[in-house]
Amino acid sequence: MPVATANQTIGPFWHLIEDPTWADLTRFGAEGEKIVLTGTVTDGGGNTVADAAVEIWQTSPEASETFPGFGRCRTDSTGSFRFMTLKPGPVAGLGNAQQAPHVAISIFARGLLKALTTRLYFQDEALNETDPVLSLIDNAARRGTLIAKKVSADTWRLDIRLQGGNETVFMDI
Repeated sequence: MPVATANQTIGPFWHLIEDPTWADLTRFGAEGEKIVLTGTVTDGGGNTVADAAVEIWQTSPEASETFPGFGRCRTDSTGSFRFMTLKPGPVAGLGNAQQAPHVAISIFARGLLKALTTRLYFQDEALNETDPVLSLIDNAARRGTLIAKKVSADTWRLDIRLQGGNETVFMDI
């Protein structure tokens, strides 16, 4: 009798091609303000998601030979992710509206038919008040699900909740 295999929308073999160095966007010698981005991915029941792929990309600083502008890591057994990158600056948006410094995030996990996309903004950035994307979110508490908190001199934390109470705001791209 044939044995059924697990149904996974992101694999099942994505972990075989992941290179852990991809989580360090400074690995090629990038210069600038180095920061760590960390957090935990949880599901609607508050359980950690220990097998998600988290990708980040940023337009500031511009990608170069020493800074790829893109990173990927998997969540560990506690649902945690960690990236080393450079602190982004503001970027021009539509009509040259100034966007607050941010990092784009995509989450791939079992049960998702397509990746969930969101943004990480930095606590206490003046441009957060006028950022054109953040401004689209009327509810301040919901906006807060995109704001990373500073936990040390160079470390920022943003926990991501896939659904349920205090669900992270995701973008429809």
